[in-house]
Amino acid sequence: MPKVRNFMVLPTLPESLKDLETIAKNMFWSWNPEFVDLFKRIDSNLWTTCGHNPVKFLCSVSHDSFKALAENEGFLCQLKQAAEKLKSYLDAKTWYEKVCSKHTKPLIAYFSAEFGLHECLPIYAGGLGILAGDHLKSASDLGVPIVGVGLLYHKGYFRQHLNIDGWQQEVYIDNDFYNMPIELIRKKNGEPLTIGVDFPGRCVSVQIWCASVGRVKLYLLDTNLEPNSSVDRLITASLYGGDSELRIRQEIILGIGGLRALSVVNIEPTVCHMNEGHAAFVTLERIRKLQSEKNMTFDEAAEATRSANVFTMHTCVKAGLDEFSVNLMDKYFGDYFPHLRINRKQFLTLGRILPDDELEPFKMAVLALKLSSYVNGVSKLHGEISRELFSSLWPGLPVDEVPIKSITNGVHASSWTSDEMNSLYQKYLGPNWADEITDTSVWNNIEQIPDEELWRVHQCCKERLIVFARNRLKAQIQRRGTYHSEMNWADVVLDPEALTIGFARRFASYKRANLLLKDPQRFAKLLSDTNRPVQIIFAGKAHPKDTEGKDIIRQIINFANKYDLRRNIVFLEDYDINVAKVMVQGVDIWLSSPRRPMEASSTSGMKAAINGCLNMSTLDGWWCEGYTPDVGWVIGASEIYDDHNYQDLVESQAIYNILENEIVPFFYTRQADNLPRAWIYRMKNSINSIAPVFNTHRMVAEYTQNCYNPAAQRWRYLTAEAMSRARALSMWKSNMKTAWSEFAIKDVQVQINDVPGDTRISTKHSQLKFGSELNIEALVKLGKVSPDDVSVEVYHGPVDSRGNITDGSTVRMDHKEASSQDGEHWFVGSIPCKTSGRRGLAVRIMPRNDDLVNPYDLGLILWEKIPQNKQA
Repeated sequence: MPKVRNFMVLPTLPESLKDLETIAKNMFWSWNPEFVDLFKRIDSNLWTTCGHNPVKFLCSVSHDSFKALAENEGFLCQLKQAAEKLKSYLDAKTWYEKVCSKHTKPLIAYFSAEFGLHECLPIYAGGLGILAGDHLKSASDLGVPIVGVGLLYHKGYFRQHLNIDGWQQEVYIDNDFYNMPIELIRKKNGEPLTIGVDFPGRCVSVQIWCASVGRVKLYLLDTNLEPNSSVDRLITASLYGGDSELRIRQEIILGIGGLRALSVVNIEPTVCHMNEGHAAFVTLERIRKLQSEKNMTFDEAAEATRSANVFTMHTCVKAGLDEFSVNLMDKYFGDYFPHLRINRKQFLTLGRILPDDELEPFKMAVLALKLSSYVNGVSKLHGEISRELFSSLWPGLPVDEVPIKSITNGVHASSWTSDEMNSLYQKYLGPNWADEITDTSVWNNIEQIPDEELWRVHQCCKERLIVFARNRLKAQIQRRGTYHSEMNWADVVLDPEALTIGFARRFASYKRANLLLKDPQRFAKLLSDTNRPVQIIFAGKAHPKDTEGKDIIRQIINFANKYDLRRNIVFLEDYDINVAKVMVQGVDIWLSSPRRPMEASSTSGMKAAINGCLNMSTLDGWWCEGYTPDVGWVIGASEIYDDHNYQDLVESQAIYNILENEIVPFFYTRQADNLPRAWIYRMKNSINSIAPVFNTHRMVAEYTQNCYNPAAQRWRYLTAEAMSRARALSMWKSNMKTAWSEFAIKDVQVQINDVPGDTRISTKHSQLKFGSELNIEALVKLGKVSPDDVSVEVYHGPVDSRGNITDGSTVRMDHKEASSQDGEHWFVGSIPCKTSGRRGLAVRIMPRNDDLVNPYDLGLILWEKIPQNKQA
């Protein structure tokens, strides 16, 4: 092949238009409509043709057009206002500075396999990436000191087309990074800045790109470099493509390479936040780095890094865990783990639920769990499911005490609210409504919006959706090369006055996009009612290897054809952020039908709600928290079925019943002015209830106050004084583990206070009066361990039919005195009987150290046991 010398030709802007470049290179424009209007004003058709990509757009505008704009006073005034707004935003005092000023400013590195910031930067697949993008945007708005770390995929996620039978086809298109709102990080001499990541028998070179997201920087890693082999250049080729070996390479680049990339640009994070387990290798690299720089043992370095690692999980089932075979781990980490100064078994144990199971694969979520002090699920229900799912990592600990919390997901309101709704909010809630989104008093002003105005705005968005859908359909038909009559049909699909349902998400079987098809005749009748028509718009991609998901798409297309309902059922190909925005802003009902409890959170319904759309969903994910009868509808009654077919039948019938008996009559009940005032009343309730809670400003503030700041504080504390506290805590843990086998609960005595007669509770059933108090004394053997190093506790609460305590509470007992026996101590405590019913108590010992994030860090817990002779 001939040698090709690459060079870049940049647009030459007149001096008066230079601010256009600055605006285009900061994604702040993407959530500010006046910035988008600026680009549209130059050439709205070209803006659409360029995929709403400002960098590509500016490279496509003619020199003559720039020359004319440079002399247009109106445009120059608009440009100046936009530039001043960006500068003011970047310079303004932020929420973080106001609320967290007492904290030494940490630096949080947020690792994610995908980031969904805007459709012009297609390096995302779905909800995980959209959440990550919204996380960075809210962090920017709030001034949280965060940097993002991800991979720059040359082909992104696949582009979706359907063939004439409705079967999904995948097409991969190369991204042109030089025409995107990102910049290559270069050395002072202009050469790209690179890092090296060791792979078996070679070193892979990685270059670093950067996207500006308001105040936040997002660093993206790229292996498509000439020094790399053709195989290694493909590591960052596509998102979620290839086999397990490609996946482990990607995750090594993300975790290990990501931390090295930050180091080379002089960023040393205080806290590392892993958005799902894909980036969990960063925990190992943090340990290796500390060992190398501070001459620490593995346990000492692990203690320090664990204190400042945050892990957010999105998995609801063990089958969904990202995992690698032992052979792959040996291949890619055989030369790495010796640098950690641990042996192979110790290394593999870090990613295993059962440490001694030599056949168990290495699980990334387990690695993150074991090396993080702050762990959360993404909804309250998901937190509960996660505690059950991973409870075996903390043997003997009641499930409700497993140290996995929940921080419910949200959405970045400014990114998802329509321009029309934004203007309405500015008019009635105030110009800073998006900055004050968590203030419920602001949202109470929703009542001030006249019904006529709210409905007019909603109808405007709905009409835009229908125009968008028709144009999209024409493009789909033209691409397939079908008959010309099909094009005419596309002009009349959907009705702006009809009840419109939206369903858009990844097409996985558990999300059940085909639930409406269970009774095809009943569904067809519902859709074809000429007096009260119903229509539904579908969008979403199935994973290239998910044949079942692809078949669900095909079923929908074939159903529409078979029952001649193509005017009522539309499938929009190639679901992306742009399609999602138009849909959540324009539909009347947002339908979600996941099989409980498979949906960790979901955020699409939140985006719809802030635009006045009403939700109908199973009680799963966020809807368990968001639902009340006056804001939407719930499918089923939160049951969990063993028979999925039966569950689908029951819940499909529930959807039909709700639509026929509630939603359709409700929507079509109009006053003399043709306004569905009862429906509008529920729209207002939904906005007022959901918007101030289910947003990423609230979410990021929770992460900051509950995870980031405490983790940063612990990091500074443990790493101060030449790492002495981290070393001391590691030594204390080691000593505690060694001594634990000698611990014993020798005797427990329980007495009733203020009850006449015999005050000793027998081993058999006892009845107490409400208001009594139980005094507990426990004799425990601690050997040489100080009583200050343990917490002797009474765990008490309601008892189930099997005699187990449920929803228990803990009371710590006080050290009373040392026994005459060597190493034995009496502890005392009491619990009041303030709740009637069958109750139970149990005594336990747990490690105690002020430097522990929680007493479960060591996985050690000792309960009083039933004597062997009584067990018999």
